[in-house]
Amino acid sequence: MAGKAIVSRQFVEMTRTRVEGLLAAFPKLMNTGKQHTFVETESVRYVYQPLEKLYMVLVTTKNSNILEDLETLRLFSRVIPEYCRVLEEGEVSEHCFDLIFAFDEIVALGYRENVNLAQIRTFTEMDSHEEKVFRAVRETQEREAKAEMRRKAKELQQARRDADRSGKKSPGFSGGFGSMSSSSNATIITDTLMEPEKPKASPVPARASGPSKALKLSARGKEVDDFVDKLKSEGQVIMPSSGKRPSEASKALPPPVNTESVHLRCEEKISLTCGRDGGLQNLEVLGMITLRVADDKNGRIRLTINNGDKKGVQLQTHPNVDKKLFTTDSVLGLKNPDKSFPLNNDVGVLKWRLQTTDETLIPLTINCWPSESATGCDVNIEYELQEEALELNDVVISIPIPSGVGAPVIGDLDGEYRHDSRRNVLEWCLPVVDVNNKTGSLEFSVAGQPNDFFPVNVSFVSKGNYCDITVAKVSQVDGEVPVRFSSETSFLVDKYEIL
Repeated sequence: MAGKAIVSRQFVEMTRTRVEGLLAAFPKLMNTGKQHTFVETESVRYVYQPLEKLYMVLVTTKNSNILEDLETLRLFSRVIPEYCRVLEEGEVSEHCFDLIFAFDEIVALGYRENVNLAQIRTFTEMDSHEEKVFRAVRETQEREAKAEMRRKAKELQQARRDADRSGKKSPGFSGGFGSMSSSSNATIITDTLMEPEKPKASPVPARASGPSKALKLSARGKEVDDFVDKLKSEGQVIMPSSGKRPSEASKALPPPVNTESVHLRCEEKISLTCGRDGGLQNLEVLGMITLRVADDKNGRIRLTINNGDKKGVQLQTHPNVDKKLFTTDSVLGLKNPDKSFPLNNDVGVLKWRLQTTDETLIPLTINCWPSESATGCDVNIEYELQEEALELNDVVISIPIPSGVGAPVIGDLDGEYRHDSRRNVLEWCLPVVDVNNKTGSLEFSVAGQPNDFFPVNVSFVSKGNYCDITVAKVSQVDGEVPVRFSSETSFLVDKYEIL
């Protein structure tokens, strides 16, 4: 057996000769008569996985954890179909840099990063909302500047016509230079400005039968205008000045919600790993209340916390917060009441953490039941909302589908589905899961083995609070005068998988 390296990426310091020697030795060490996932030499370990006619090979030291190496190799293998439609040498070579960028998100300085496939896709796309806003604003400003230039030119042209009507002749028709006056000077400037504008004065629609570039630019300009108008309607402040750098323009954008001078953000993230046969391996919820004060007169305030949690969270206050006051009265205030909270800065005042293996605390249970049949596998999957106080939005349950078997045949279905053949994933989409829609099921059939349909990943967003910790009121330190405040609450998924 012989072969060559198509794409190679080193995450530690190695010479080219060393890399070529290790890769050249790999085909000779493999035993085609047996099924192995790794092979070792005196100094290194080769962990590999066949990908049709290709091999994905991970070279590590013998001291590394082979279970982690296998998991890393599996993630590397799942990245390749993201960029290569077919697993062939030409396709891999064509997308080699895309693969290298994705590999760099998985391993850094020789160590595995805690990322999943969705996060890798987000990092490599590098899609920036702030950049879109800046580009849209800049294009709008350029068009406004051109319109202003044309308006000024028309004003000068009108001034010239008015001068002609009043009997003053332009210097181009006068007999000598001695007769030039200030109004004639204005006429010369007008001629100079208006000369380049003559081609623009011709009606563009009359050339509709020719190339449609002008029409496309016009359409794009309208789309950008619509985008800018939409941003304005959502509360975005569009800066009229065109001389700012992109970073300065993006810093001027306020938060996307209508906020008071005292704004609170309560954010929770859940990380959950559950076994396919039941059993909660880990459930961790991290939460934080962040305070932002925009007005100096509201800097000296206190927050009254309503803690209705019965799940057993661990609370932690900011070091500058009076811990004794919070313990006795559930009030967050600075240790020195004469000081103010920082202005226009997001300050985390309270954090909490919940970690448990109690299955009754799983907010959304997923039961995936693949059964082998004559044609492949019949898969039944169902969900149940256990935390009935929550309303989950944009729920997506992602089930892996074996590569090359085609689209699954869908049976009974609650909600909607979409099959991503490029990523080999069936996505079960539910706009809302709440107490009125707390259970649902999906049935489908496709070729494959039961293990092919794991891990199942879940994502959702919620404007509710999982741990039931909220801010009841905000008041001044002096006199306990109530202060108006705005707040936003979010409950997000960091990791939610059934292995």
